[in-house]
Amino acid sequence: MMTITDVNLQRIHDVDVDRDVLLQVDGLCVEYASAGEPTRACTDVTFALRRGEILGVVGESGSGKSTLITALTRLQRAPAVTSAGSILYRPREGGEAIDLVTLPPKELRKLRWTRLSIVLQSAMDALNPVMRVGAQFVDVLREHDRSLSKAGAWEEARRLLALVGISADRVRSYPHELSGGMRQRATIALALACRPELIVMDEPTTAVDVVMQRQILAQVLRLRHEFGFAVVFVTHDLSLLLELADRIAVMYAGRIVELASAAAIYRSPLHPYTRGLRDSFPPLHAPVSRLEGIPGTPPDLRALPPGCAFADRCPAVMDRCRTELPLLTLHDSRAVACHLHDEEISS
Repeated sequence: MMTITDVNLQRIHDVDVDRDVLLQVDGLCVEYASAGEPTRACTDVTFALRRGEILGVVGESGSGKSTLITALTRLQRAPAVTSAGSILYRPREGGEAIDLVTLPPKELRKLRWTRLSIVLQSAMDALNPVMRVGAQFVDVLREHDRSLSKAGAWEEARRLLALVGISADRVRSYPHELSGGMRQRATIALALACRPELIVMDEPTTAVDVVMQRQILAQVLRLRHEFGFAVVFVTHDLSLLLELADRIAVMYAGRIVELASAAAIYRSPLHPYTRGLRDSFPPLHAPVSRLEGIPGTPPDLRALPPGCAFADRCPAVMDRCRTELPLLTLHDSRAVACHLHDEEISS
């Protein structure tokens, strides 16, 4: 049997690493310091992100999603610390990969907004409430391009707002004068300000209604097609990712338990947890049936069981699940961490 750590990432994802991979995460572990033993919120997270790809990250609250993205963007604050692993960023112009985990803060600052940016969950908290929206764009633009005049930066702010469907004359509005959907789209435009290669989105549609959610997702897809940036899109809503993402990483108790294309996740999820997430929302066209949720609650990360963290909630649990930790293993073009597929994988 081959685990993720035993196989080169190029083989796992079947891509040309030098040309196609933008971000390569290997063995990433993030811990929170405490009075006793540290609490590990992300454990041995490994994946590769292609240029222009949308990778969805899904899981219940407490699964490690937010910890993962703050680690990817180096935004975590004490007591969180990246205790192991690497995050290799490969610049578009070539050259050696840059490990974001060990990159000095001064060098990291140069990459933010120009190479990687983030759209935070709460637009009202992300935007400064006492500054005009356009002024916040101007700050970003002129910080990373000293040759840009103030007038030119304001004009670029108008253009960026128009890109996401906001009238250019709202550039002088304050955040509270915009609707929730407009504020969220403004943060997406702000993330695009310096044409980054990667945008991390932390549940950007959570606080808006379904109609606005569809508009925002349509904008993301259109802008991705136009500018070619890659996206790591974090959400608890698997149904949303099935429409938006190219591939989906399912997280549970700090680990990736399944990594596959959106189509494969929808048609034939391998992990019982993934299957439970998929079956917890109704299809648009199907006979009336009873929806079954996932019983129980996620485990306490401070006291994880020795075996599979999902064992107590799993309908297909076996004896070995309670004592032996399943590792993320290859299964054709996808990966899964479940003992149900060990024999199939190793044969």
